[in-house]
Amino acid sequence: MKMNNESVGGDFILVGFSDHPQLEKILFVVVLISYLLTLVGNTAIILVSYLDSMLHTPMYYFLTNLSFVNLCFTTSIVPQLLWNLHGPAKTITPIGCAIQLYVSLALGSTECVLLAVMAFDRYAAVCRPLHYATVMHPRLCQFLAGMAWLSGVGNTLIQGTITLHLPHCGNHRIYHFICEVPAMIKLACVDIHANEVQLFVASLVLLLLPLALILVSYGYIAQAVIRIRSAEAWHRALGTCGSHLFVVSLFYGTITAVYIQPNSSYAHSQGKFITLLYTVVIPTLNPFIYTLRNKDVKGALKRLLRRAQESEKFS
Repeated sequence: MKMNNESVGGDFILVGFSDHPQLEKILFVVVLISYLLTLVGNTAIILVSYLDSMLHTPMYYFLTNLSFVNLCFTTSIVPQLLWNLHGPAKTITPIGCAIQLYVSLALGSTECVLLAVMAFDRYAAVCRPLHYATVMHPRLCQFLAGMAWLSGVGNTLIQGTITLHLPHCGNHRIYHFICEVPAMIKLACVDIHANEVQLFVASLVLLLLPLALILVSYGYIAQAVIRIRSAEAWHRALGTCGSHLFVVSLFYGTITAVYIQPNSSYAHSQGKFITLLYTVVIPTLNPFIYTLRNKDVKGALKRLLRRAQESEKFS
């Protein structure tokens, strides 16, 4: 990848939370614990969904994709963040910054579309229960998941490449803890109005359009649930959709606050903490949100543990 001459000559400086050195020590511990929990929780969901045949359903196929996205997303950000929080060095190489920008933007965009795909799956499960297996057949699931990944890759190739080719004129101080498009375009020494418009349009397409599809899906789900008279069916429908709806609220509530807002407020501490939520905290919470009240996953874990114990006895 071809970088600007201005950025090749020296590393970028991620200012991050350096204005609050005492806070950095606390954040280091919190981010480290969150990252470890993210690795364990999302890896567990991927392994359980793969190993237990009872979970070979569209819902857990998409959940596995989401867990993989969360794993890669946090891994593209957290190691560098921990390094910067731990010591006085706040630098990142131009290549490292470019990789972080491309990977995190691709995965974040993929998650936006993937959550909309999962909402459609929940719509089919609640509103078309008798035809669910026919509607959500394996080929359609693979197509929808592939569409989410392709949209993420396409978005990052366009936005990331345009952003990295802006001239910096020696300005290497990024007032953030991550190489992210809104922070990177602030380094440019040229008029960035066109870039801000392009970022806003891309945000509308990849944030608000999937969110609108999610709201439409849950609108139909709400209508179907209202017509349900059985208490057991009520609880089953809420259990099916509640976890996903909570995750959607957390993710979109934070990421839209960063990308759909005046650019002048982006560098403020509030924007950094909001970014910290959707890059570190939410990927940690997702496995717990999906599994704490999920009988299928709990049952799968018990079965796997039982098999492991039995294999140890006969070994």
